[in-house]
This record gives sequence, C-alpha cells and structure tokens, in this order.
Amino acid sequence: MTKLSVNLNKVATLRNTRSVGIPSITHAARLCLDAGAQGVTIHPRPDQRHIRQTDVHDLAQLLKSYPKVEFNIEGNPFYEYMQYARQFRPAQCTLVPDSPEASTSDHGWDLSRDAKRLQPIISELKSLGCRVSLFMDPQPDAMDLVAKLGVDRIELYTAPYAEDFKKQKPEPAQAFILAARRAADLGLGVNAGHDLNLKNLRPFLQAVPNVLEVSIGHALIADALEFGLPGAVQRYLAATRAPICI
Repeated sequence: MTKLSVNLNKVATLRNTRSVGIPSITHAARLCLDAGAQGVTIHPRPDQRHIRQTDVHDLAQLLKSYPKVEFNIEGNPFYEYMQYARQFRPAQCTLVPDSPEASTSDHGWDLSRDAKRLQPIISELKSLGCRVSLFMDPQPDAMDLVAKLGVDRIELYTAPYAEDFKKQKPEPAQAFILAARRAADLGLGVNAGHDLNLKNLRPFLQAVPNVLEVSIGHALIADALEFGLPGAVQRYLAATRAPICI
C-alpha cells in the first residue's frame, strides 16, 4: 500500500498573507492525520515564504501525539536546511536541489556533479537516524549513482508525468516505470511527488511499481476548497489503496 504524506506548504502560504495566524498549520495537520494521512511534509525555505521556523517546531510537537505518523522535511541541504534535521530529526529527510529563489522544485539532482558534496550530508543525516531520500528525475541510469551514496530512497519528480498525462500522451509513465524498477533492483525505496492529483494519481500508481509514498500538497489543498480538508485527504487515500505493483 502506498502511503500519503500531505505537504502543508500551501496552508502556510495562505496563512502568511495576513498576520492573524489563520489558517493554523497544526490544526490543518491534525485534520489531515485524523482523516488518515500517514505523513506530513514541509519544505522550509530560507526566505520563509510559507513554512516558518516556528512551524517546524510546532509540527514536531504535534506529531509526538501521532507516533505512527512520519515527519518528512524537504529542502536543499546547502541552504539553511540542516538545522532542522539536527534539531528535530524527522523520520525522513528529502534532499532537493532547488535554489533559494526557485518558485518550486523543478528538477532532480545531477549526481555526476553533486554526489561528492552530498556524501557528507547524507552520512550525517543517517547518523541522526533519519531516512534519506533524494529528489530525482526519472532516469534509470542515475539510480546506480544514488545507490552508491547509501541513501534509503528516491523521490521521483513527477511533474513531467503530470504534464504528459494532461496531454493524453501514450504511455506517459514509461520513464518512471523503468526508473522505479531499477531503484528497486538496487534496494532503494521509491517515493513520488509533484503535480500529482486526483485524476492522475491512481493511473500513476497502477503503472509504476514499488511506490511506497506520495507527497502531495498543491492539488490536495486546492481540492480541499471543494471537499474540505478531511474529505480531500480521504479521496487521495482512496486513490492510493491499490496494491503496490511489483
């Protein structure tokens, strides 16, 4: 079964447009978790455009009441990220190669360039007890380099799949299928995220093998405007309940 981790960045984005603390990040997280979500994802950025330092602390405190729920902190480890891992030791650290000014994550790591400087970061995160996942494009040949770094998982960057799905291109998930299979062959767990939604999520999971977790924020929060936050979570959970392909 594929787990659902809800990305709360967009809740924080809305909150930050006013100074009254509404909507509450912790209340939104509680609604998602009580509706069945198995994880919470945040991506703090140096400019704190959405998630703030206090949010990370507040969510870490909240999750003490949900011991089976996983806390996933995403970010570029070279820009004010490691402080969160060291202080809060989340279940999963997802390392993303975006620059501070990027509007959103839009590509995976180039390990031919970045492997050497990532190695000590990965070693430290592992020593802290965190599962380490690298944000990667669906490139099967790159999985060998990932495995050599000793990480636990990859997160496949699924925006290209979502775009192809919208255009009704034939076999839009082919590159993802091959990358996921190669990752599994090398002993890597597979996560996925970015632009997954209620229309394309189930077809993706039916096609791509071994997906352990999806991280979804933008589309889920948008759907919450129609279904309410618990209702949106329940619909995404229903889309993840097909057995993992092998």
